[in-house]
This record gives sequence, C-alpha cells and structure tokens, in this order.
Amino acid sequence: MASNVNTGSAEQVRQAPVVGQTPAIVGLTGGIGSGKSTVARMFGKLGVHWVDADDVAREVVEPGTPGLVQIAEHFGKDILTAEGTLDRAQLRQIVFASPEERTWLEDLLHPMIREELIRQLKPEGYAMPYVLLVSPLLLETDQHQLVSKVVVVDVPVETQVERTMARDANERDQVERIIAAQMPREKRLEKADAVIDNGRPLDDVERQVRELHEKFLVDLG
Repeated sequence: MASNVNTGSAEQVRQAPVVGQTPAIVGLTGGIGSGKSTVARMFGKLGVHWVDADDVAREVVEPGTPGLVQIAEHFGKDILTAEGTLDRAQLRQIVFASPEERTWLEDLLHPMIREELIRQLKPEGYAMPYVLLVSPLLLETDQHQLVSKVVVVDVPVETQVERTMARDANERDQVERIIAAQMPREKRLEKADAVIDNGRPLDDVERQVRELHEKFLVDLG
C-alpha cells in the first residue's frame, strides 16, 4: 500500500447515525499513551471540529456539578482537595483497586459524559461534513453508537507504557494496570475502519491524517 493509513471494514456492528444528522461523527480512539490528542490536533489544523471525551469527563465533575456532589457523597469528603476539586489521583487509585467502585463510577458518569458530548458535537455554522469524537473508551462504552466510523491511533504497547510514564510520572505497574483495564490492542484494531500508525515520524503521521481527512471529505460529504 502507498499509504500507512489502514482502512477497511469494521467488524463491530454500530448503530447508524440518526437520520438527518449532520455532520457525521467520526470516532478517534486508542490506548493510553497512543497519542490521540496529538492526532486530533492535526485534524483540527485541517479545520475539523473535535471534542475530547477526557475534557468532557473533567467538565462533568467540576465544582458545583451534580457529578461531583454524588462522588463526594459516595466516597466521602476526603475525595476532594482543599480547594473543593476532585482529587483525581486518589480516585484513580480507588477505582483501579476495586472493580465494584469502578463500575459505580462508570454508571454515574458515562450517561453525563454522553449527553454533554452530543451537545458539543453539534457546532453552529460548521461547514465540514464530519466532526471528531476523541475518546479512549469509545469502544468500551456506548459512545461507539454515536459514530459512523472508527479511527484507531495505534502504537506498540511498550510505547504506550514509556510515553505514559514520561507524561504522567506514573510507575510502570500502574500504567500497565491501566492498559490491562482497557480493550486489548488487537481487539481494538479489529474494530477499526481506519488505523493511524503513530509510531512513525511526525511528518508521516501528518501525511496519514491528511489522506484520511481527504477520504472522509469524499465519503461523508
């Protein structure tokens, strides 16, 4: 193939977008440390509107939100910092040590995140035929039902570990636990309509993004 952008049929059955829904929603996902935000910014430079589910996940638990109130009621006031914000590091340790607590938190937040994502993915006065939903849990949650295509940003697992350790100053075992809690790399790739190899030089990744963007303009226009 002349291109490193791998496109094909996704094995996952997704719900069709709502009739009349414009623009189409393309999902961009990948494991932790794969470089989703870097790739999303490349699409952004091409004029594509994108929304990061991680940003929305932070917004729904900001001080004064119903989400943060319920988290504090469930885990206790110690889950808050002195400034009244969510102590994310402590919460992360709790939910990765307890599957039950993780399930409780997901059941609370996922519907809130989905509702806000839908709102933000409908920009006014937008001319492109598609928008981008960037989410690490796109395929693990019902967020995949919102999209018409799935793009996976892929790097080897060891690259994920090294990048995440350097970025977040986390210990290797904690990063490996996070990766283990996510969908396996091979399964994620099986569900992709297109794959961007983010283990290559930056200019090559930019080329892959441009080629995929041009394809989406044709396919979704």
